[in-house]
Amino acid sequence: MALRGEFMWGSNYTYMTQVQLRGEKLPAVYKPTKGVRQLWDFSSSSLARREVAAYLVSQALGWELVPPTTYRRDGPLGPGSVQLFIEHDPEYHYFNFSMEDRQRLRPTALFDLLVNNADRKGSHILLDADRHLWLIDHGICFHVDDKLRTVIWDFAGEEIPDKLRQDLILFYKKLVPQLGNHIDIKGGDLARQLDHYLNTDEIDALARRSQDLIDSGCFPNPDPGRRQFPWPPV
Repeated sequence: MALRGEFMWGSNYTYMTQVQLRGEKLPAVYKPTKGVRQLWDFSSSSLARREVAAYLVSQALGWELVPPTTYRRDGPLGPGSVQLFIEHDPEYHYFNFSMEDRQRLRPTALFDLLVNNADRKGSHILLDADRHLWLIDHGICFHVDDKLRTVIWDFAGEEIPDKLRQDLILFYKKLVPQLGNHIDIKGGDLARQLDHYLNTDEIDALARRSQDLIDSGCFPNPDPGRRQFPWPPV
């Protein structure tokens, strides 16, 4: 993996890299742990692992929202997350999406509710050349407390479409399999994968959020008692 440049607009150090394996070269985004600014509610050493956990959740849901992401201990600047770079138009984002593209964001809204995304800005939603939707920047997700801050409240109060609710049910079964008459949060293959990147309390909270969404069957409304929008919004 070789450094090719630095993204200058983020709050943490983020680099464009080229990853090469057996002659194949791919552009990737590298976020070294040593470049993370201190936060009071998230350990700076955990942000890279949370990026990987978000990818695993996206894949388990079958929604393919998060670009392939891995954790590298041997990066040029030390351990960090490495994510496939998505070619996109940075001027086209949530706040100027067409109505048609906005209507495609129900899985995105559910994903952010599920992972407890504390920073879903409008520019974190990308469309590639094939019009596939991708989501980036998930370093501050999966907190055990309610941290949701997102610009996407388009579907507040709506029923969750049945197909998406069924996906949530299947996700929950992967995370928390039924064993006889009880459930075992540590017994699922997905929980064992996530255990490399999240602690037990965070995985338990993920399971509770998925169960709550399944039981309610609706997109929630923003809580007027707390700030649920990120700043800046783009």
